[in-house]
Amino acid sequence: MSNLHGKTIFITGASRGIGKAIGLRAARDGANIVVAAKTAEPHPKLDGTVFTAVHEMLAAGGKGLACITDIRIEEQVQAAVDLAVETFGGIDILINNASAIDLSGTMDVPMKRYDLMHNINTRGTFLVSKLCLPHLLRASNPHILNIAPPLDMSPVWFSRHVAYTMAKFGMSMCVLGMAEEFRQQGVAVNALWPRTTIATAAIKNLLGGEQAMRCSRKPEIMADAAHAILVRNSRECTGNFFIDDDVLHSIGITCLEDYSVVPGAPLQPDFFVPAKAPK
Repeated sequence: MSNLHGKTIFITGASRGIGKAIGLRAARDGANIVVAAKTAEPHPKLDGTVFTAVHEMLAAGGKGLACITDIRIEEQVQAAVDLAVETFGGIDILINNASAIDLSGTMDVPMKRYDLMHNINTRGTFLVSKLCLPHLLRASNPHILNIAPPLDMSPVWFSRHVAYTMAKFGMSMCVLGMAEEFRQQGVAVNALWPRTTIATAAIKNLLGGEQAMRCSRKPEIMADAAHAILVRNSRECTGNFFIDDDVLHSIGITCLEDYSVVPGAPLQPDFFVPAKAPK
């Protein structure tokens, strides 16, 4: 399969950032994009809503469906899945992108934030996967792709922000377990993670403002890497923890300068992966 034309892709947190970029890349192929996110009204600090994202999907050449969805609430997720199936006839691909972040240490993280991270990252990923799987099992080349890091048990990733690490690794453990559980049925379950920080609202608002953005890559690098994974045969590509630039190198894209927000600027490594880029 060389493109995603006609495929229905359910993306959580797709009103902005990486989720929206993945949707736009697929929309250029003529895919159907289900934008499942909470943002119905403009936010003073965050660009985009489910409706503006769908408008961009349509402009890119795909079809779009806005589903105002809090993935912590089972009834809302089920309603979004049902509407997606009613509208497009099924679900071929699930992107678990929605995530919450708080980098506070153990004594500083409020339990409200702890619960939010675990309810969105780990529980939300599990819930959306669970409700999409009956439809994915009927698809011809089904994929689940979690925007989640490789499972690296190095203490450095736990010592500073154990609550966040546990929540993100919960998404990664969903990959590890579901890939094996559904291997024989042909559902691919993989993870994708960036080697460097990505220029999103989270980076701008939480990790250093404009300077952090200057040292980041654009969300399009994750979108192109996701596309390269999703067009693969699901029976031959499962249980992997992919890094964005490794994926692009594997398909012959070796010059990545255009993905930098500021070409030539030093890049900031993301969490959970070594900073060294592939040769």
